[in-house]
Amino acid sequence: MFSKKLKITLIFLGDIAILYGSLTLTLLIRYGQANFYDSFGAHLKPFSVIFILWILILYLSDLYSDKFLKNNLETARIFSISIAINIFLSVAAFYAFEPFFQLTPKTNLLIFSLIFGVGGYFWRIILSKFFIAKGIQKQVLIIGASPIISFIIEHLKNNPQTGYNIKLWIKEPLSEKKFPELSANIIDNKIETIITESHIKKDSSAAKIIYRLLPLGIQIIDLADFYELLFQKVPLKELEETWFIEQITTSRKLYEIAKRFLDIVLSLILNIIFLPLTIGIAFLIKFTSSGPIIYKQERIGKNDKPFILYKFRTMKINHSGPLWTAEKDVRLTFVGKILRYTHLDEIPQLYNILKGSISLIGPRPERSELAKHYSQLPYYEIRHIIKPGLTGWAQLNYKPSSSLEEAQEKLQYDIYYVKNRSLFLDFLIILKTIKYIFISHQ
Repeated sequence: MFSKKLKITLIFLGDIAILYGSLTLTLLIRYGQANFYDSFGAHLKPFSVIFILWILILYLSDLYSDKFLKNNLETARIFSISIAINIFLSVAAFYAFEPFFQLTPKTNLLIFSLIFGVGGYFWRIILSKFFIAKGIQKQVLIIGASPIISFIIEHLKNNPQTGYNIKLWIKEPLSEKKFPELSANIIDNKIETIITESHIKKDSSAAKIIYRLLPLGIQIIDLADFYELLFQKVPLKELEETWFIEQITTSRKLYEIAKRFLDIVLSLILNIIFLPLTIGIAFLIKFTSSGPIIYKQERIGKNDKPFILYKFRTMKINHSGPLWTAEKDVRLTFVGKILRYTHLDEIPQLYNILKGSISLIGPRPERSELAKHYSQLPYYEIRHIIKPGLTGWAQLNYKPSSSLEEAQEKLQYDIYYVKNRSLFLDFLIILKTIKYIFISHQ
């Protein structure tokens, strides 16, 4: 049976094999068997470097996730776009760094791209059918009457490639009287996994019934954990204070030291890289609208402590309006619209990172007024046990909130990050932020 990590590994290893297989087939087509070994030796090193770029673009396109592990028009579209981007970047790399690569392939790159495009796409179709094949999917029994269970069932129905099939759903309370029937149903339907609401396991009589199912080789998963596995966010409405006590670590010393070191190094490097752009933006703001170049705003940081956040000013001065920035907001200046669209208004926050008031990665710091408004949300204070960030998991997975309901949805991603924060997750967020800046403008 395939876990999510094993599934990703299988897709990744398949892509590696297809990349090198496509290169081999390309060279056989172009040069034949007689000159194959010489041509393969000349192409192996430069193409191996390019393959790293191809894998990165495929990852940033979410082609290693369940979402695009199926045969439909959207998967074909995203896969085609990623191949086109890879061709463009490969051509740029080969010609810009020709002394290093000692190769400027045109026909070979085109043939290779066509072969990999076909092979890589059909590899995903094969895996999709494999993961939904009989005997591969996990047969699941779900216990409970939570509203999110219907949502999960619908999601799994529409995404069978996730590898889970809800075979049985028990809504009524478990009873000792019905245990023989329950046990028989589990055996008949070859149930391997039981997903149950946490409060059911806390009921002593229900816990004893579930315990007696363990000898059948059943895996027991908490509903909140399963939801988190599927959607990479936490189901706040299903959680209680005990979950936070058990799952949330308030301090990770080694991680925090390493993260602070990386914050300082990366913010210094980015400040140097962006220095010419910073000067240019400052001149544009100064000479196109009245008011200060830098906009200062009080935000709420770690442990609910306020601090001053710095951004390039994007709005007209003395112009009141709602707390949230609306689409086509009349308060934005012409330069401000460009800065907001490109996210360049956030460059001064690198100074906040150097000061230590924010980190590169973390929950987005909210304005004091908004933080006070959002504090009515259950468990909102948990996002403040760590430093806020310039970018974060919630920003990448959900649009900027413009209502209390949307803020609650975004909070589910923030708490997921707080629970699972690590240098590896931070690295993935940085990679996805690059995609967000250049592709997604929400």
